[in-house]
Amino acid sequence: MTSAFEQLCDHARETAKLESIKELIEWDERTNMPPAAGEYRAEQIAYLSRLVHQRKTDARIRDWLAELADDPIAADVHSDAGTTIRQLRREFDQLTKLPTSLVEELTRLAVLGQQAWVEAREQDDFGRFQPLLENIVQLKQQEAEALGYEESPYDALLDQYEPHAKTSEVAATLEGLREALVPLIAAIRESGQQAPVDILHRNYPIDQQAAFGRAAAEAIGFDFTAGRLDITHHPFCTGVGPRDSRITTRYDENFVASALFGTLHEAGHGIYDQGLRTEQYGLPPGSYVSLGIHESQSRMWENFVGRSRAFWQHFFPTAQAAFPDALSGVSLDEFFFAVNGVSPSLIRVEADEATYNLHIIIRFELEQALVSGDLRVADLPQAWNEKYQTYLGIAPPSNADGVLQDIHWGAALFGYFPTYSLGNLYAAQFFDKADQELGGLQSQFAQGEFAPLKQWLNENIHQPGQCYTATELLEKTVGAPLHHDALMQHLQAKLAPLYGLS
Repeated sequence: MTSAFEQLCDHARETAKLESIKELIEWDERTNMPPAAGEYRAEQIAYLSRLVHQRKTDARIRDWLAELADDPIAADVHSDAGTTIRQLRREFDQLTKLPTSLVEELTRLAVLGQQAWVEAREQDDFGRFQPLLENIVQLKQQEAEALGYEESPYDALLDQYEPHAKTSEVAATLEGLREALVPLIAAIRESGQQAPVDILHRNYPIDQQAAFGRAAAEAIGFDFTAGRLDITHHPFCTGVGPRDSRITTRYDENFVASALFGTLHEAGHGIYDQGLRTEQYGLPPGSYVSLGIHESQSRMWENFVGRSRAFWQHFFPTAQAAFPDALSGVSLDEFFFAVNGVSPSLIRVEADEATYNLHIIIRFELEQALVSGDLRVADLPQAWNEKYQTYLGIAPPSNADGVLQDIHWGAALFGYFPTYSLGNLYAAQFFDKADQELGGLQSQFAQGEFAPLKQWLNENIHQPGQCYTATELLEKTVGAPLHHDALMQHLQAKLAPLYGLS
């Protein structure tokens, strides 16, 4: 007779197959699908979402979990079996609160919302996007009420991406980070030093960018036999299976940093997916911990590695060979300063390390206001512009470079944005610990050696899967709670010499 645990696992693995099919057609929708197919694709994805939700709320799961409640295999909550039971119980308890009709309609609108966002941004027309976003916000409010919360409706949405996190705690963490960042940014502004960012805005042929970006992603450890790189409107990474990680980027022949660092960023996500245990695919021990932890991996490879001087000591000669016209006469020091220039900017995904988190704080505050009903969607562009003026001292000249720049709200991803800043904080602490244990990462990067860091991340961050919460994983790995000191020390150490700060 098959045990309850085996039945539970078999059911979860079968559901994962269905989810992977959904992931594949969602990837196709954002990379290869012809525009006219959009409406039916929304119906396809909504249908699959309904089937997945039905399977994840199957009454048999309740029976299996009840039978396993006092089973010895559940005693160690950090073991693979204990984690599987604990996490599937948590998922079941949450999803059974959501009507299937709500899940299906949210999924359908999220697909249509992404398609509407692409058109609205291209035409700089918020009005084209507004009706769909209003419907999405209403459904997210219903979702929050259905899930329930202790303090804020936003808690229910945040929990889906950063399990166990509370809005008030994240707000306090980000406020502490903001207070530390503002003086540094002010000192840089007052230094009178200007990074030679014009270097990045020269002509960089797209074919060469694609080849260079692929080579860099492969060098840091993204396995192209188990993944691929494609073009999209807004870069993303998705895992389609245990040996199938899809990453994307976008190219601008007159701005090399967009695709280069975007590719490194998404490759970092992909390396995490590829580092999960394949034999546990479809089960919690083979799944990522949280989006904050996932983001820590992408931001680490993009910024702590990709924007380091040691990285460019190794790669700059290759870059000069790939882009002889753009980089003729440019020194390593000049290029390093250019890719680490600090200046308030409009576009989040192209923001520098120091000002990036201010972009996240703006979105975090706007999301809370939308979900609580304190801000109408119709008033969102004005609210967006006012916050950019307040936090960054600049105002978007258009909605395309303002409220329409991110795809997340069109994809119904409310509660997602704070994980970007949490990822920066996690990344700094993980990187410091890896540097201590591996005996100096910078000297390794300068020699083109990235495997030691990747292996350390595989063992300490990726392979545990969901056996620990994000907070537990951080404590277990670095022996300290989340704080902004490590990130600020990283920024100070890099930026102070460039800008002549004491």
